[in-house]
Amino acid sequence: MPSEGRCWETLQALRSSDKGRLCYYRDWLLRGEDVLEECMSLPKLSSYSGWVVEHVLPHMQENQPLSETLPSSASASALDQPSFVPKSPDTSSTFSPASPATPDGTKGKDESQHTESMVLQSSRGTKVEGCIRMYELAHRMKGAEGLRQWQEEQDRKVRALSEMASEQLKRFDEWKELKQHKEYQDLREVMEKSSREALGHQEKLKAEHRHRAKILNLKLREAEQQRVKQAELERLRKEEGQVRLRALYALQEEMLQLSQQLDASEQHKGLLKVDLAAFQTRGNQLCSLISGIIRASSESGYPTAESQAEAERALQEMRDLLVNLGQEITRACEDKRRQDEEEAQVKLQEAQMQQGPEAHKEPPATSQGPGGKQNEDLQVKVQDITMQWYQQLQDASMQCMLTFEGLTNSKDSQAKKIKMDLQKAATIPVSQISTIAGSKLKEIFDKIHSLLSGKPVQSGGRSVSVTLNPQGLDFVQYKLAEKFVKQGEEEVASHHEAAFPIAVVASGIWELHPRVGDLILAHLHKKCPYSVPFYPTFKEGMALEDYQRMLGYQVKDSKVEQQDNFLKRMSGMIRLYAAIIQLRWPYGNRQEIHPHGLNHGWRWLAQILNMEPLSDVTATLLFDFLEVCGNALMKQYQVQFWKMLILIKEDYFPRIEAITSSGQMGSFIRLKQFLEKCLQHKDIPVPKGFLTSSFWRS
Repeated sequence: MPSEGRCWETLQALRSSDKGRLCYYRDWLLRGEDVLEECMSLPKLSSYSGWVVEHVLPHMQENQPLSETLPSSASASALDQPSFVPKSPDTSSTFSPASPATPDGTKGKDESQHTESMVLQSSRGTKVEGCIRMYELAHRMKGAEGLRQWQEEQDRKVRALSEMASEQLKRFDEWKELKQHKEYQDLREVMEKSSREALGHQEKLKAEHRHRAKILNLKLREAEQQRVKQAELERLRKEEGQVRLRALYALQEEMLQLSQQLDASEQHKGLLKVDLAAFQTRGNQLCSLISGIIRASSESGYPTAESQAEAERALQEMRDLLVNLGQEITRACEDKRRQDEEEAQVKLQEAQMQQGPEAHKEPPATSQGPGGKQNEDLQVKVQDITMQWYQQLQDASMQCMLTFEGLTNSKDSQAKKIKMDLQKAATIPVSQISTIAGSKLKEIFDKIHSLLSGKPVQSGGRSVSVTLNPQGLDFVQYKLAEKFVKQGEEEVASHHEAAFPIAVVASGIWELHPRVGDLILAHLHKKCPYSVPFYPTFKEGMALEDYQRMLGYQVKDSKVEQQDNFLKRMSGMIRLYAAIIQLRWPYGNRQEIHPHGLNHGWRWLAQILNMEPLSDVTATLLFDFLEVCGNALMKQYQVQFWKMLILIKEDYFPRIEAITSSGQMGSFIRLKQFLEKCLQHKDIPVPKGFLTSSFWRS
């Protein structure tokens, strides 16, 4: 087509143009580093410079007038035209310094001459070459200036970076030094803490060691004391056994003597109206009984308290038997004497009738006036008979406790349940006693009396009776007595008015069940020996804690209770005792005497005044006793009681004051003021909380 032919012609013309003959490298990006290197390298002369200097410049000097005639504008325009751009050797070989087409020097010379002629013929190439030199020079100068500025900029950057790196290095060194210092401080603190912990642990170990050593010493001391105590108990048991054995031998000897006296009564056999053989048979049985007891005791080692008691009962029965026999003999002799007198009187009357009446004179009977009183001095210790009574009560309490030992130590669950039920049934009603109405107090009394009588009672929703276990009655009696005394020790000590309702129930139970009363006294004497009165003495070899317990103090973990608490407990128990001896159960038998009445209170007061007073204790107990029981003693003994109060004021007060320190004068002053007030008004007031008739009607 004509249009297609014109397109190809256009393309061919463009390809033949100067721009079309330019070479374009499409892979110049792959040579990026070389390109950058060429840009950054210093400017240098091209490969044509030498040839231009050798061949072109001389001709230019020769043709200088021609070149000078060229206008400057033309050169400048020539520089701007693209036709002055030098051609590459590939496109034009006109300016090639060494053409490969010159095989020898001749041919090269011809070509050189041909070239020179071409240069001479055209000054345009010379101008181009000059422009190139000028451009290269300007470009080189511009590149040198840019390079210098770039180097200066790089130097500034290097210096700035160097300074920044130096500062950062300093900061890094400072941070590193700070970190090392901190690590050193932390390590030092850890070491100090570890040292302190080690010292604390060491001190703790030392304290534990001392504590364990102390505990070990205490255990060793306790073991030694226990061993000594066991040895002492064994010695006492042996001594008691020997004493009991000697007592059995003495009882046997007395029994044999009584048996001989019984045999000696054969001479009165004709006078007796009873069968003497029955007395002799029973006497022989009692002698055989004591012999059997002694024989059994010898086989088992030492006689027990039961054996001694049984032997004493046998001896007492023998004595009663002999007394009864003596009474029979006395009665028979009296009858015989009366019969003889009657017979003599009959004979005398017969003789008088035969001889006549005679006057008879009887010699007057001589009378002997009463002898004078013998004044006795005050005693300084308790009487032996009182100590015997005290020991008998303690033995009875110990015997009762041994009786139900099988129940308390039983591993059987049923036995344990029975024990707990019986203990609750015995102690809970006593705990409920207070200043309540009389009807409520009677219910409590009836419940306790029914329990002791073997009747079933309700406790904790279950029926309980002492008949559930053979040892139940002994256990209940012991726990009941213990609870009564504990109520005095705790409840009465805090509330003095509670002494009277507790005491009236205890007195009524004592009257119906005498063994409970003996156990009450035994517990009371053990916890408060001043109620005997009895001042225990310190014996050689006795532990101090044991002696303090004998005095009534509570000792726990080798620590003795405070004096105020001790006096408070003693006061409560003495107040309970003083209330018991003056009160009786109002629904009991009034014809029977009090099982432990005011005569025992008079005995206690007399005996404690015959003993040396104790600092702070005697004054406290005297005040409590007189405040509770003084009114009843005044009504009972009247003048004798006032004489005793005067004796206390005039004789006993100085003795108490002499041993009382200034810090313990409170109890003494209280007793003194109470006594002086009573003597001044000649009356002792009724104690606060005393049970009146209106109480029982409520």
